[in-house]
Amino acid sequence: MRILLVDDNSTNLKLLTKLVGKLDNCEAVAFSSPDEVLSSLPDIDFDIAIIDYQMPVYNGVELYTEIVRFDKYADVPVIFVTADKDMTTRMAALNAGAIDFLTKPVNPMEFQARVQNIVSLSRARRQLADQAEWLRREVDRAVGELRQREQEIIHRLTVAAGYKDPETSRHTLRVAAYSEAIALELGLSPEFCNDIRMAAPMHDIGKVAMPDTVLLKQGRLTEAEYRQMQAHAQIGSDILARSHSSLLQLASEIAVSHHERWDGQGYPNRLAGTAIPLSGRIVCIADNFDALTTERPYKPAWSFERTVEHILGRAGTQFDPDCVAAFERALPRIRQIMEDDRREQAQEAVQKTFTTSNEKVA
Repeated sequence: MRILLVDDNSTNLKLLTKLVGKLDNCEAVAFSSPDEVLSSLPDIDFDIAIIDYQMPVYNGVELYTEIVRFDKYADVPVIFVTADKDMTTRMAALNAGAIDFLTKPVNPMEFQARVQNIVSLSRARRQLADQAEWLRREVDRAVGELRQREQEIIHRLTVAAGYKDPETSRHTLRVAAYSEAIALELGLSPEFCNDIRMAAPMHDIGKVAMPDTVLLKQGRLTEAEYRQMQAHAQIGSDILARSHSSLLQLASEIAVSHHERWDGQGYPNRLAGTAIPLSGRIVCIADNFDALTTERPYKPAWSFERTVEHILGRAGTQFDPDCVAAFERALPRIRQIMEDDRREQAQEAVQKTFTTSNEKVA
């Protein structure tokens, strides 16, 4: 336990230092003037302060007021040493934060009793703080483990959703990355941006309930098939609903809202404007961008430029204007994500060809 001593009288300072040395496991940090203390802040480490009240330039209260401007000293208990028994002086010290007084000349027995009590209280407070910090770390660790399990669940469900169509898995991961990029440009919290990246791959989980004749159809859907496919938004939400996991709750929200339109002409609930959850408005743009820039059985892939122009032109009708503006700001990152994915697909195709050739030779 380090105890700061400040007294401009060298005899008093030596006495205080000697008395501190007699306390169990206590060390004196002695200064003979307020100026020396102030010039050493905030590099001094101490747990208790014992300060003479009457000193030149700065009195004890003025010095302590300067000390506690530093956050690290805000909770340090202070004892003032004074020969002045005037109530005005003592009230000024109490108002500054004093928890006790020592009267000059200092009585060694009184010093030991008063300071030892404060040392014991400070040690108890430190132990409580250490326990609180340990508890905080344990809670953070438990929450981290829980979040990892939630992420694993989402990953496995995403893999299952794309089992029939490998391209669906890649689509969901790209949509997740695009959604995070847009969320970041909206200035949303890092926690939310990470969560939307984790939850967005579940936006099409409801397609597991679609018949293969519809889901894997090579060509445009009929009107009846399209209406049947639209049901995937509500089904996906129902699959994920009522979970206690915040990530799965977010995924449910995205699943049901990512086909809603800003003008209220979307599905399944024809929500409009800010009635659509922000997560759904973000993923709506990411989903549309990826759908347009990738080849589908019923259409070729659009160029990056054409797709961007398409989305920008539908701000205020199909898409949230603020989300479109964020999408535009995120375009460098979005282009990079798209190019990295295509490069990875090309490498996987080469590796697959190489592996197949080796199997034939064997």
